[in-house]
Amino acid sequence: MTTVIDFLNTIFWQYILIYGLLGVGVFFTLRLGLLQFVHFGEMFRSIIGARQSDKYGISPFQALCTSLASRIGTGNIAGVAVALYLGGSGAIFWMWVVALVGMATAYAESTLAQLYKVQDSKGQYRGGPAFYIAKGLNAPWAGAIFAVALILSFGLVFNAVQANSIADAMQSAFGVPKLWMGGIIAVLAGMVIFGGLRSIARFAEHVVPFMAGAYVLLALVVLVMNYNEVPGAFLSIIRSAFGLEEAVGGVAGSMTAAMLNGIKRGLFSNEAGMGSAPNIAATATPTPHHPSSQGLVQATGVFIDTIVICSATAIMILLADVVEPGSGITGTQLTQQALEVHIGVAGQYFVAIAILFFAFTSIVANYSYAENALIYLGLDNTIGITTLRIIALAMVVWGAWEAVLTVFNAADASMGLMATINLIAIVLLSGTVAKLTRDYFNQRKKGLVPKFKSEDFPELHEKIDQTIWK
Repeated sequence: MTTVIDFLNTIFWQYILIYGLLGVGVFFTLRLGLLQFVHFGEMFRSIIGARQSDKYGISPFQALCTSLASRIGTGNIAGVAVALYLGGSGAIFWMWVVALVGMATAYAESTLAQLYKVQDSKGQYRGGPAFYIAKGLNAPWAGAIFAVALILSFGLVFNAVQANSIADAMQSAFGVPKLWMGGIIAVLAGMVIFGGLRSIARFAEHVVPFMAGAYVLLALVVLVMNYNEVPGAFLSIIRSAFGLEEAVGGVAGSMTAAMLNGIKRGLFSNEAGMGSAPNIAATATPTPHHPSSQGLVQATGVFIDTIVICSATAIMILLADVVEPGSGITGTQLTQQALEVHIGVAGQYFVAIAILFFAFTSIVANYSYAENALIYLGLDNTIGITTLRIIALAMVVWGAWEAVLTVFNAADASMGLMATINLIAIVLLSGTVAKLTRDYFNQRKKGLVPKFKSEDFPELHEKIDQTIWK
């Protein structure tokens, strides 16, 4: 089993997805007319005043915060440190690049999720890749495969990974036993997820801005403390990205290392194209009432995750000058070392608390994605939802106590499968995305508040829920 899983991960993550995710990002960037650059202001405009929800859906701001809760995880702390250790400072430049093109992919998949959303048995909006694959491509079987893969990876195993990170950090910083920590996390997570989708959305709306804001604020303090060295750090990122610094030192292949590690960590962090964030994007009542508006909101999420949060970690590490190739000190430990240089022993505790917030919010948000997938499979009854919640919380306790590499690798393979299916689907549906985008911005040019009118899209009449878009 281990051999098969490792083979699948090699195929997915060294060949298909690294190039596929980047290639699809470039494809949508060009097809949508450099949307994330030309209409950058519109992306942030879509968030302003987007706090209104109704009895059918959560607010766009809540959807953004929930997707950020999933995106902003241990990868923003440990993953960035690994990229710097393996790829040098230039890896950060390539993380920026993959995020900028990934914004177009995130826009496309969340726009489609909005368009093809449905209402569940309680009248709440639901949707995501499984739904637009089934409805848009008339391939319900592929949607089912996607849904099962998402439940296995995001709903179960990845939550064990996040719990393991919390348990390690809290044991290291405060001496809390791992099993106790797992139980505490499970109880707190259960209090949120048993309240349903709206409970998860409200939790994310209040916690995510606080945790992200506190982290960025510390990074700004570090920048001020080391303002003389800031220009040199950014210059190092640019020079290293193209192998200029390493070429002087005679290290061959460093540009390739920077590029590959930056792209990998960027993709893992912002999840653009993975098919995860569209699951929560579909549950929002868009403001304005057009599928593209929620696509713009979720594209902003990629920017915040990578360009803001990941850069905050990177700059704190670079200004501390603690990266030593070959030392073996990487991941969370490297980030802790950097903050200890800046703020003393408090740095270790700050990183532990940051991991607690980042990973815990990921657990809650990841569960919401899995619940969406379960609803697609027709298991949206009390028994099905309750069973998923109990198993998800049990995985949290287990993950905190024990890390089994084969199971985690299986989750990577599962995510690789769902991402591959999603990428194929959004490319095949790219014509619809382009038409929706033109419609949205044509209305903006006329001074109108964009509104989706199904009569302008006769080819979609049999595929979308007319009662939602009436």
